[in-house]
Amino acid sequence: MKTSEGQSIVTRRQPGCLIQIVWFALIGWWAGQAWAAIAWFLCITVVGMPLGVMMLNNVPKIIALRDPSDVMVVQRGEHMIVRELPQVNIMLRALYFLLIGWWLSLIWIELAFVVSLTIIGLPLGFWMFDLVPALVSLKR
Repeated sequence: MKTSEGQSIVTRRQPGCLIQIVWFALIGWWAGQAWAAIAWFLCITVVGMPLGVMMLNNVPKIIALRDPSDVMVVQRGEHMIVRELPQVNIMLRALYFLLIGWWLSLIWIELAFVVSLTIIGLPLGFWMFDLVPALVSLKR
């Protein structure tokens, strides 16, 4: 479907807002903290680092059932899921993770939890959780 300017409409396929809030209130807040703590512990070890990074990249799913990589592009009535964007060079991503990503993600996730303590801050907190994969390892 095109707009009057001929552009495609891009929307995210996520569970509804109410479902996300209920999930966060009942499960996401404690499961997300446990998930992130285990991930950071795994990142300390060389053997566990790949699993730890994968877990940190999935923080939005655990906390609020959100997958920032799922984007639905609607074009001429057809639905197409776009999942893969070209990634930054793996060596640059690894260097970024070792120097910046692991500690920045720790601070960012904890700030997102604090912001999410209020109803007014919940949308900002969910947005912050969505950015975790990019902050951890420059994942697109």
